[in-house]
Amino acid sequence: MSKKRIVVGMSGGVDSAVAALLLKQQGHDVVGLFMKNWEDDDTDEYCPVKQDFMDVLAVSEKIGIDVEAVNFAKEYKDRVFSYFLSEYQAGRTPNPDVLCNSEIKFKAFLEHALSLGADCIATGHYARVQEKEGLFQLLKAEDGTKDQSYFLYRLNQAQLSKSLFPLGNIYKRDVRVIAEQAGLPNFAKKDSTGICFIGERPFREFLSQYLPKEPGEMQTPEGKVVGKHEGLMYYTIGQRQGLGIGGQGEPWFVGGKDMDRNILIVVQGHDHPMLYKSSLKAQDLNWISGKLPHPKWVYGAKTRYRQADAPCCISQVDSAICDMAFAQPQWAVTPGQSVVIYESEVCLGGGIIL
Repeated sequence: MSKKRIVVGMSGGVDSAVAALLLKQQGHDVVGLFMKNWEDDDTDEYCPVKQDFMDVLAVSEKIGIDVEAVNFAKEYKDRVFSYFLSEYQAGRTPNPDVLCNSEIKFKAFLEHALSLGADCIATGHYARVQEKEGLFQLLKAEDGTKDQSYFLYRLNQAQLSKSLFPLGNIYKRDVRVIAEQAGLPNFAKKDSTGICFIGERPFREFLSQYLPKEPGEMQTPEGKVVGKHEGLMYYTIGQRQGLGIGGQGEPWFVGGKDMDRNILIVVQGHDHPMLYKSSLKAQDLNWISGKLPHPKWVYGAKTRYRQADAPCCISQVDSAICDMAFAQPQWAVTPGQSVVIYESEVCLGGGIIL
């Protein structure tokens, strides 16, 4: 690879630090960029931005690269958080990481990096990109336990052509070893979790700051009242914890939502039929190659992250919506989440589950 000017999105974590290190070792002109994307109730307790930025500065000094901080809080609120709230209000369960990637990390950040004269950007995502017959393909990571292609399915050809994933062929355990051997100060730092760029915080309390609570009844599919819910937005299909339903028998799970009547439908037992779906519809589709998948061909699909690929057929597909049927019923298929389609190691794209 010829020497390139590469802007690396650095979060303060070990993955992006090692991504920057590897590119620097390969002889590229590397610049680190730290994104601040959240300002509401931005306290050290929930969103340790100051510490993360200090970690980025310490890593950058060790590697020997310049670093810049940029604020995308307005773009995040307009493009990601407003959608996040509207989906919850509609009773669906959105995945903000997916939108974060397509709208912030690979759009606002990419545009900013190109304005700085970058040839391309890089992140610490576990995924791979390859060019084949003039098209850029998104592939699963070598480390299947860390593969993040699921969260990147909304990227397009222009974005992929300018993106590098230096960790795509490396296992997570080796990433920490590389960081420690290089003397990076964050080699043992815990991986971040929580809402993309917002951090870990009490979810119900956080959501209630933006959306009004609307308590209602919990009912069985037959209509028997078995409890009270705090608001349909707080619950997701397949949820077991936090229902507060006692009594004998198997545990209770969220089976569905009746938005018109503000009723949370709950069922007993992990294998209750209401928790399984043999088919689904998806909208807001994105196909990475720009071509629609072939109807009737068998693909692999994930309806949630860390799920094994489930064999499926796409019976109808157009630019707006697709229908797919699974060889085996899938558990807790959740409206608002993403269904992502694969052909072996290649991520084809996907959409939002209806």
